[in-house]
Amino acid sequence: AGLRDLLSGVNKYSTGVGRIWVAVVFLFRLLVYVAAAENIWKHEHDEFECNIKQPGCENVCFDHFFPVSHIRFWALQLIMVSTPSLLVVFHVAYRENREKHHNQKLYKNPGKIDGGLLCTYLISLILKIGLEIFFLVLFYKLYNGFKIPRHVKCDIKPCPNTVDCYISKPTEKMIFLYFLVATSCLCIVLNLSELSYLMFKYSIKCYLKRHVKNQQ
Repeated sequence: AGLRDLLSGVNKYSTGVGRIWVAVVFLFRLLVYVAAAENIWKHEHDEFECNIKQPGCENVCFDHFFPVSHIRFWALQLIMVSTPSLLVVFHVAYRENREKHHNQKLYKNPGKIDGGLLCTYLISLILKIGLEIFFLVLFYKLYNGFKIPRHVKCDIKPCPNTVDCYISKPTEKMIFLYFLVATSCLCIVLNLSELSYLMFKYSIKCYLKRHVKNQQ
């Protein structure tokens, strides 16, 4: 609920591309995560089976191949990439409080993206892009690629020899993995597009202002 309120708050101050980003995060990431992905990975440890019943063998093999639960990883990623948007919300709140404190109109529109708020908005976009890329790279490193193998070979102690371990519902998990990676890439593209659009728009605006000043 807190994440949903944050996203709807950000939506008020976003550009058109920013609103698409909010829709993608809310519909294709948050809802898919809550409605489907969480159920698929719910019993991943219980359903991980090795062809030997040596005490502790299954646990160490599971920990080796899944150092972080996919579900917790995506929950953390979702929270982290949405958090930079708070900078924009706080900046607008600061502007509104400042007007209340001085009891006069200090800004044409406190929620309009210009001046200091533009800098905050651009910083939030850069942070979101950086965090998305960081989490994609981290996932790739942790799991040796974007894949869910059907079975893995494990020879870590206390396993007496190389044992075969089997992962439950690998095809279903792969589909959701590709979907979540694709939406993460889509969010990077949207954030880059919005960043480019805002920088271009305000560069043109500054150039025209300078040009008018020179003409006068």
